[in-house]
Parts: sequence; C-alpha cells; structure tokens
Amino acid sequence: MLNTRNKRNSVVFLGVTLIVIGIFVLANNYFNEKIDNAYSYMNNLLLEEEIYEMQEEVDNIEESASSFQEEEQKEEEYVDPYLNYYIGKLEIPKINLSRGFLSMDSPYNHVDRNMQIIKGSTYPDVDKGNFILAAHSGNSYLSYFHNLYKLSKGDMAYINYQNKRYSYKIVNIYEQAKTGKIAIYRDANKTTLTLVTCTRNKSDKQTVYILELQDIKDI
Repeated sequence: MLNTRNKRNSVVFLGVTLIVIGIFVLANNYFNEKIDNAYSYMNNLLLEEEIYEMQEEVDNIEESASSFQEEEQKEEEYVDPYLNYYIGKLEIPKINLSRGFLSMDSPYNHVDRNMQIIKGSTYPDVDKGNFILAAHSGNSYLSYFHNLYKLSKGDMAYINYQNKRYSYKIVNIYEQAKTGKIAIYRDANKTTLTLVTCTRNKSDKQTVYILELQDIKDI
C-alpha cells in the first residue's frame, strides 16, 4: 500500500515538474520573442533615423551644389552695365588691368562708378595734352587701381581710343597729401597719361603715376 502511494506521489511530482518546465519554456520563448521584437523595433527606428540623417546630409550637399552653380551662372551671366557707353579702354598688362572709361560728360564718369576722367584732362589724341584717370585702390569691387602699387618706372600702359592704340611708359611715380587737389608734375612738351589713386597703407596720401607717350598705332 505504501509503495503504491509513493509511486503515485512520484508520478504527481513528475507531472507537476514537467508542467512547470513546460510553462517555463513557453514563458521563456514568449519573452525572448518579445525581446527580439523590441530589439527589431528599436533597430528599425535607429535605421530609419540614420537614413533620414543621411538623406538630410545629401539634401544639404545638393542644395550647396545648386547654390554654387547658381552663383557661378550669375558670374557667367554678368554684363557690364556701361559696356555700350565706353569710349575707350585702359590696359596695363603687368597687373592684368583692362577697363573701359566713359566720356568726361557722362553721369557715370565718377570713381564711385568706374574709372574717372579727371576734370581738366584732354583726350589721348590731343598733342602735348594730359589724359588723367583716377580710380579707387583697396579691396572693393570698384578698386580698379588696387594693383597700381606694383608698377615701376619703365612699365607700359596702353589706351585704346578712336581706333588708335596709344602706348605710354611710366617716367615718374610720386606721393602727395590728399587735399582734394592733384599736383601734376610733367613735361608740358610731352603727351602724357596720368594715373591717380590712394596710396597703399597710407590713408592720407595719394600716388601719382606720370606716363609719356611712346607710340601710336591704328587698331
């Protein structure tokens, strides 16, 4: 009788144990599945965020490239507003300067617009005359004479005017105080070109370049 009871108890214990093990296995699988799903969900969120950030970066790069192309196109499309009004051109090869000038009576004949023909000048075709041009130096877009300081005696400049090319050579360079007037020291028996601009690194000075005519050619 005792053995029968012990056997029954053993069977019950074994059954309960198997049930507990089964429940544990099922619960473990359930929680593992939930954990896997949670990890998958988080990974998907992170992946979507990375993809969004990458796409945002690509969009920024494309936007920058587009802006650069637009700026480049604007530069290519730039048209000098005075192009059809120039009556001549100054060229100084040593400093890569090539700029048109307007007539003395033009409302745009001013240093805040372009190179300026100074009052009292004569045009290049006047024998023993003096053609005087002034322009800003410095770093602004109007500083057409910003590299004049690189010039020395003997350097050449050219004026194209009325189908003629006038060749000039620098014979004198000097500074003077800014007083609102220009003292020009030149040989009155020579046809000259005078260039005037602010002196580099000296706000109270201006530099005058005197050039004498060397040659005239048809163009």
